[in-house]
Parts: sequence; C-alpha cells; structure tokens
Amino acid sequence: MSDWTALPPAPPPPGNCICLIGMAGAGKTALGRALALELGMAHMDTDALIEAHYGTRLQTITDSMNKETFLDVEASIIESVLAANTVISTGGSVVYRQNAIQRLHALGPVIYLRVSLPVILERIAKAPDRGIAIAPGETIEDLFHERAPLYENAADLIFEPEGYGVHVNAQRLARLLKDAAYI
Repeated sequence: MSDWTALPPAPPPPGNCICLIGMAGAGKTALGRALALELGMAHMDTDALIEAHYGTRLQTITDSMNKETFLDVEASIIESVLAANTVISTGGSVVYRQNAIQRLHALGPVIYLRVSLPVILERIAKAPDRGIAIAPGETIEDLFHERAPLYENAADLIFEPEGYGVHVNAQRLARLLKDAAYI
C-alpha cells in the first residue's frame, strides 16, 4: 500500500469569469452576488481581497494612502487574481490602471454597470465610509465625470440596472450575456 494519497483534481485554468466595473454605489457587489447565484458561479469582490490583504476595512486603507498608491495596490491585487467560473465585482477605481483592466479582460468579459449620478450620490450618502479612492479636493461628481468614459472604453458590454431589483437585474444581465455569447 502506498503512502501517497490521490490528489484532488486540479482547478480549472483561470478564465470563464464575468467582471463588473462601475462607480461606487453602482451595485457591483449586490448584482455580482445575485448573478453568481443565477449562473451557478462563484463570486469574488476585489475590495474584499484588498481588505483581507491589509487586514482592515477599505476606508482605513484608502485613508492611509494617497490616491495613486492605492490605485497601484488595487491593480497589483487584481493582477494576482486566479479565478475561474467567477463573477468578479471590482472597486470603482479599477479603470485607472490599464494593467488591471487587461487582467480582467483575460479573465472574461468586462461589464460596465452604468448608473446615473443622482443614484450614485444617493447610495454613497447612505454608506459614506465605503472606501472611495478620491484625491483631496475631488468630489464624487468629479469622479463620475472623469470615470464614465474610462468605464465605457474598458467595457465589452454596458448594462443599465436602474429601475429594477437586484434579482431581476441578475436575470436581465444573464440574458444579455447569453445573447452576446459570453456564456
């Protein structure tokens, strides 16, 4: 009898993921969880990965770094993601680093959750300690207008979730992904 035990099968290679991008407050985490459930996939939140890496809340991390340093940290963590069959909800600032966007595209289609500024402002006001990468003197409005074209350029698909509940949006987005032959 051998001392060797059978190893479990190797995990699938990275890929076959769905990557959600958009402003803080766009609903990336809530929709990501619901979409993962709808499609029988895993879910990953890159802000949670950053929190786990530093062992503290995202707001504490963003408060302790200047914006550029945080963006570099975020990109580095995203570049290290090895995931398969996973819906990935990203931080809103992911679009500032091309290497992070390239990694997301290598993992799967990138979907921009386009939500109006008034809705973003309302949602952020309800959770002001969400950890936004913002420079001194910048406003949420500034970030919204600066990031919108970056999200659009990075996206394979644009999805507008406003006016629907999270579970209906998961079904709508799953249908859009199927229609576009991404799943």
